[in-house]
Amino acid sequence: MRLKTIPEEFKKALPVLSKIKAAGYEAYFVGGSVRDVLLAKPIHDVDIATSGFPEEIKALFSRTIDVGIQHGTVMVLADNQETYEITTFRTESTYQDFRRPDQVEFVRSLAEDLKRRDFTINAFALEEDGEIIDLFDGLEDLAAKIIRAVRNPHERFREDALRMMRGLRFVSQLGFSLESETAAAIEENHALLAKISVERINVEFVKLLLGEYRSLGLKYFVETECFEYCPGLKNQGAALLRFADLPEDTIKTEAQAWTLLLKCLDLSPEAVEPFLKAWKTSNQMIKQVQNLLKGLNFRLEQEWTATMLYEIGADVILVEELRPFFSQENQSLLAEKKYQKLPIHHLQELAIGGKEILASSDQPPGKWVSELLHELELAVLNGEVANDSKALLTMAAEKG
Repeated sequence: MRLKTIPEEFKKALPVLSKIKAAGYEAYFVGGSVRDVLLAKPIHDVDIATSGFPEEIKALFSRTIDVGIQHGTVMVLADNQETYEITTFRTESTYQDFRRPDQVEFVRSLAEDLKRRDFTINAFALEEDGEIIDLFDGLEDLAAKIIRAVRNPHERFREDALRMMRGLRFVSQLGFSLESETAAAIEENHALLAKISVERINVEFVKLLLGEYRSLGLKYFVETECFEYCPGLKNQGAALLRFADLPEDTIKTEAQAWTLLLKCLDLSPEAVEPFLKAWKTSNQMIKQVQNLLKGLNFRLEQEWTATMLYEIGADVILVEELRPFFSQENQSLLAEKKYQKLPIHHLQELAIGGKEILASSDQPPGKWVSELLHELELAVLNGEVANDSKALLTMAAEKG
């Protein structure tokens, strides 16, 4: 098969490909970018595979970075200022830890290199004239919308157990089905996920949750029992299926995805931190998910109040976007208007601070100052007093 037109992203990289080939080496576009072209999806990273060894590739270009040279990858900064990862054809030995090969051997054969790829739809190579090299019937699988491991699925998953999560993620992103032997191999080998770092699983799981076809991805996630080896999800198959059964609306952000998961797990806002820490998420993500879950729990039961709008802040829009998953109307525009009309949006906007309170009082500094400021804050929000320094100091004196 030959592409009718070469996408612009590949055209821009052709001088790099041509330079490698002019030096006597083979070079092809490979990986997900080729798959995405065939699926008429946007291209992200353009990767190149070559028979040239790393030092040979570095000798051809003036600006290179050793991003993964032990695995044969060199990053080239091209004349068009784009960067391209160029990886030498390689074979890999046994994987004693189910994560990394014990040994990587550089080879001159494209076929040997493609044999180590995870799934047939990721094992294409593209020549500069648009000819597709398909050694494992990936084109048929694309047409049939099937995720199939390259050759023996058990070997592929024992080489790198994360490939099981990648397969589920592709289901969620593409809406493809798992080929029966591939699905059976994931189910048989799912316990190998215990060998994989949480950080690597996290990346694939979040992509699964954000996929357009996450319902199908989550159902396979449960059927293959991969969930049993993910933090906080052991014995949570029923909750995950509840998530899968939510409406197929788009989840826009990672924080919203975690919030929906936690809601389906029926976890309290207090349980968010230990759960997400086990997933190795950032402290910033933990705080936002706590905020979203608190806001969602409130909003599913009642209308926004000034104090709750103030507490949730700009995240009120993200909360509103989650309501359709629970058969409620998304009122983002209304919520944003209400939020913007608040007299203050954070404590720093209060017309007075601790200094002014202390200056107008005979009392020594103490916890009472922050407590009083909080009372004034709520009074302003609820319309009991104007956000005016004189009015606030008068109220402070009365309360003090």
